[in-house]
Amino acid sequence: MKRYNILSVCGSGTVTSSMVAEKLKETLGEKGYTIDTTEANPNEALSLAKTGKFDFITYTSPLPDGDYGIPIVNAIGFLTGFGEDEFLEEVDGVLLALEK
Repeated sequence: MKRYNILSVCGSGTVTSSMVAEKLKETLGEKGYTIDTTEANPNEALSLAKTGKFDFITYTSPLPDGDYGIPIVNAIGFLTGFGEDEFLEEVDGVLLALEK
């Protein structure tokens, strides 16, 4: 079973990021992945990404410009349900790339 660490980002770093994180844990868990998440606000995202602890970022609020060094996936569609399939396809692509 593959384990991944995801940084989930929203405006406050609590509500929306937690919703996305829990839904992602459940969805990817059904596919056999173990997911650990950390929720953060956009101002914390770059410094957290630089720790090397995270495999990729999901976000629902704009992120400050910068080199995060890991894949970044817009999670608005996953949150709203409009574009959920596209979001999951992008996440699947990220996971496949990480497994190589």
